Amino acid sequence: MTTANTTGTATLTEGVRAEATIDLAALRGNLDALRARIGAASVMLAVKADAYGHGAVECARAAVAHGVGWLGCATPEEALALRAAGIRPEQARILCWLWTPGGPWREALRAGLDISVSGMWALDELLPAVRETGIPARVHLKADTGLGRNGCQPHDWPRLVEAARRAETDGLLTVVGVWSHFAAADEPGHPSIRAQQDSFRTALATAEAAGLRPEVRHLANSPATLLLPEAHYDLVRTGLAAYGLSPVPEVGSPADFGLRPVMALTARLALVKHVPGGHGVSYGHHYTTPGPTTLGLVPVGYGDGIPRHASGSGPVQVGGKWRTAAGRVAMDQFVVDLGGDTPAIGEEVLLFGNGDRGEPTAEDWARAAGTISYEIVTRIGARVPRRYLGAEHTEGLPA
Repeated sequence: MTTANTTGTATLTEGVRAEATIDLAALRGNLDALRARIGAASVMLAVKADAYGHGAVECARAAVAHGVGWLGCATPEEALALRAAGIRPEQARILCWLWTPGGPWREALRAGLDISVSGMWALDELLPAVRETGIPARVHLKADTGLGRNGCQPHDWPRLVEAARRAETDGLLTVVGVWSHFAAADEPGHPSIRAQQDSFRTALATAEAAGLRPEVRHLANSPATLLLPEAHYDLVRTGLAAYGLSPVPEVGSPADFGLRPVMALTARLALVKHVPGGHGVSYGHHYTTPGPTTLGLVPVGYGDGIPRHASGSGPVQVGGKWRTAAGRVAMDQFVVDLGGDTPAIGEEVLLFGNGDRGEPTAEDWARAAGTISYEIVTRIGARVPRRYLGAEHTEGLPA
């Protein structure tokens, strides 16, 4: 279920058990805050993994309508879905970087996607598709400057660059980008940061010496966008920060960076009941009531993306008071000890939001689960409906 709402509130829609409210005005504000940091560089909004759980199509439309000209996807299927939703090449470039052998190269070319190439195998598969379709490819060459994941190793880089240059001379492709990705930009002072910057400069010099003149050079992810201005180059790739969460919570909160969380997660109490002391709660009885109390049933669980690792610690707000998950988080539900309070069945439970009402944030859940806020928002599942606030600002884009 996806609905638009323009009230600016995060009140739970009547009749639903749980809902993720996505504030597109906050997304636009975050994009503005990030633009203010990067000077002449452009912004790419990463919308991989369904825009970190926020809804890829809706967030992409909002960003494009707000002047963002670049979108980033991991898989070709994600990128093709955005084109199928009506986001045209003249409105936004879409870069896709996680290719595997046999990937949909022809479909990508026909859809006008930008294609990341990290090794000769990818170029060897891409060029026959170019010849077959007659559509020159827009390629971003990715260098492994030290992250050790995707990207071309330095000893293979000159060969890849030369092959790409030959294909460019033959009119088969244009190298529009050279890029890489940080391993530890969220750890200020980490020695890999300087080492990767040096490696990236070397990769750029090799590409230039081969005759490549990329339109965009890009290295900065969200942490580097906030903390490393020297790494901004022509384009920054912002994911978590654009969705209003801090990628460096040890350095600063979202508010410290002028950001506002975009997602709020709310549910309704499905049951409130009195129980005696010594009553076991949920699987394994890892929580036992210390005395007579009331228990509230929250009808979301790890099947909806609530982390099981937050059993006994995941925070919620009920009736203005913080409570924590009592016992194990189950697939579809978890319990909170209400301490004798008796809220009405159906009362709202605020799992996380922007904190304006004193509710927990995604970062609070991340700490409770021993993980990162990226995982908290991204894991919210498809059976939790999204409600979009501020969607009226996407006029001119297909619905």
